[in-house]
Amino acid sequence: MGSSQSREPPKKQRVLVVGAGAAGTACAWSLSRFPERFEVEVWESLPVPGGVASSCKVKDGRHVINDQVQGGAPSYRHNLSLLQLFGFKPTPVHMRIAFGVGDKQWTNHSPSDLTSRLQPEIARFGRLIRWIARFEPLFVFIPIDRVLRWFRFSHEFRYEMIFPLVALFFGTGNQTPHVSAAVIARVFLDPDLRLFDYCPQRLLNSVPEMFAFPVLEDIWSTIAARSDFKLCCNRPLAKLVRTPGGGAVATDASGTAAAFDAVVFACDAETVLKTLHNPTWLERRLLGNVTYYTDYCLTHEDHDYMARMYDVRPAQRDNYFVRTYAGRDADKIEMSFNLSTYQPHLKEAGLDIYQTYYLDAKQKHLWSDKEVDTRKVLASRWMRQFAHTWTHFAYWVPWGRFIQGTRNTYFAGSYTMVNTQEIAVMSGLAAAVRLGADYPFPEDPLAAKQFDTYLAVAHGASRPKPPQRQRQQHGVSGSSGSGSSGASVRGVAPLVAGAVSSSRG
Repeated sequence: MGSSQSREPPKKQRVLVVGAGAAGTACAWSLSRFPERFEVEVWESLPVPGGVASSCKVKDGRHVINDQVQGGAPSYRHNLSLLQLFGFKPTPVHMRIAFGVGDKQWTNHSPSDLTSRLQPEIARFGRLIRWIARFEPLFVFIPIDRVLRWFRFSHEFRYEMIFPLVALFFGTGNQTPHVSAAVIARVFLDPDLRLFDYCPQRLLNSVPEMFAFPVLEDIWSTIAARSDFKLCCNRPLAKLVRTPGGGAVATDASGTAAAFDAVVFACDAETVLKTLHNPTWLERRLLGNVTYYTDYCLTHEDHDYMARMYDVRPAQRDNYFVRTYAGRDADKIEMSFNLSTYQPHLKEAGLDIYQTYYLDAKQKHLWSDKEVDTRKVLASRWMRQFAHTWTHFAYWVPWGRFIQGTRNTYFAGSYTMVNTQEIAVMSGLAAAVRLGADYPFPEDPLAAKQFDTYLAVAHGASRPKPPQRQRQQHGVSGSSGSGSSGASVRGVAPLVAGAVSSSRG
């Protein structure tokens, strides 16, 4: 009629992110890049952001160590991009591993009597993993121990070489024999993401370059401080009730309630089930398939303990030490690593500080923690960790997509795939994309490829292509790519291979 009508700006979505770990902080940061679309609050039960990616002071506060999460592989593209974006620089470190003790000792960098003795089986294992890769959709549901037994690999090869190696990456809960065979094959064979090159003589003969994180508390606190979202530390969620209109009312531990349009649970599955009022049958069933175990960590300076328990050779400067128990418990392990090889300031101070992990509190009678000199213990921590068994990849990972977005509720965290810092960050970014934020790193081909695969597997979705004007406005460039919404379990193993550097190291 010759007159123009002014349009009201679209209403912002009020989004609650539960948990300020790597997943939650990445999600909130990604959403906060679009303040015209989102108003974001993050509720965190701890006093600082970071979750398991934490730091603590030791030796009367004179030194800071990173606790639980230490570093990653060059394929951790999203972590590396975030570090660069916020002005942090990782430290290169070479991954040197010592397995076993005495005549059972072997490494990824030197020949040994054990690898010489087992060389025919090592060569046969190389042929086997290629067959596993060929029939990956089948083997993703079969545990590695069953496959090795089918093909008559010896007890010594399984228990002294394969299980300790698998435990290095997927040892949480001491469920090593039950890890998917397809996942193990990918560790060696994926052309883009493998960590080690398979060696038919020694199984491993390379020392891959990794990186160590700067002080983790500084990283996540800086990201939170420089982002446009509201961080509420010391505010645990007590109850979340989703309303018929599509929103939700969240109540914290003090009884204070707030209303939101959408919720991202960036915490463990156990916390989701404890706090989500009246979950759907499918949510309860699928989240209940994530199995957790209680592990224990000691940070200490007991060099004598390390010398008794492991084959420590100071000249080799090994990072990791893995040993198996004796007798019927030979499929279970303890592992330690030297923090000083990851954290340069400790090395410069002339310190050797170790962390030793004891897995599955139900098997506490096997632990050697009582042999650590209590006078040399610097810190201790109990942890709840999910297990990387084949059932995790059969009954949870491919099916989680069917509850993502239910009543404007999304789920993020490393448990959605595999327990690494990279998966955690990707999961948070994926939840942000599902809510309408643009993917932040399309210019990195490997990052985009990994993200698209994760989004397809964990959400059954493809990455939308933002409008050209929007990409220019928010400084996003490059092609968008797309994830196949019909991705099957075949997509799980490549992602796991990209994240095989243990989140503890």
